[in-house]
Amino acid sequence: MTFVWIIIATVIVSLISLVGIISLAVNRKLLDNLLILFVGFAAGALMGTAFLHLLPEALETLDSSKVFLYVLTGFAFFFLMERYFHWRHCHNGTCEVHTFTYLNLFGDGIHNFIDGMLIATSFLISTKLGIIATLAIIFHEIPQEISDFAILLYGGIKPKKALYLNFLCALTAIIGAIVGYFLTSYVKNFSVFLIPFTAGGFIYIASSDLIPELHRQKDIARANLALITFLLGIVLMYLAKAIHH
Repeated sequence: MTFVWIIIATVIVSLISLVGIISLAVNRKLLDNLLILFVGFAAGALMGTAFLHLLPEALETLDSSKVFLYVLTGFAFFFLMERYFHWRHCHNGTCEVHTFTYLNLFGDGIHNFIDGMLIATSFLISTKLGIIATLAIIFHEIPQEISDFAILLYGGIKPKKALYLNFLCALTAIIGAIVGYFLTSYVKNFSVFLIPFTAGGFIYIASSDLIPELHRQKDIARANLALITFLLGIVLMYLAKAIHH
């Protein structure tokens, strides 16, 4: 029965990724005008996730020197990945889909995988703790999934395809849950590396790809609004952390 609870919980969490379906009902021109605001929110949410959620969690189980080494490893890995994707897809001078969209999908996939492991291990301790952990992750995932969807749209992916890719990426939570259920004794050792590694990746995407886009915004009013949504992304991730605790 515990395994059934774990699968139900991770399926519900995965469905949160479909929150981006709301954008499909929005006028395309309006969506384009709002996109820079979503990019600001996404940058804030990624930074908030890294510094308020992932790094504190990693520091609870690892020595700080190892945590920051793994963060740097993640940062460098995502940098190398972006160079690879850029060379592979944009070497002719044109790039219809920005490379950071692939990086975000990869990083978010790891993040969802970890969430799935967390849900599984929580349910294995007790059903009550599993439900609490699931609710906490849901509140955390709503702003996160909105930001992920915005990144895909801004990177040049069509709304319907972005919705599909985001949902596909969210399904890694189910894989993580299954791994967590069957390999409980090894999960902690596996996740202690993945958590700061993912934080490094999120910091790279936000600082190297998204925040520079905000600086390129020439419309002063829209640039100021994007700054507000950036701060809003951080605030919401802080509130998600408060709810989690």
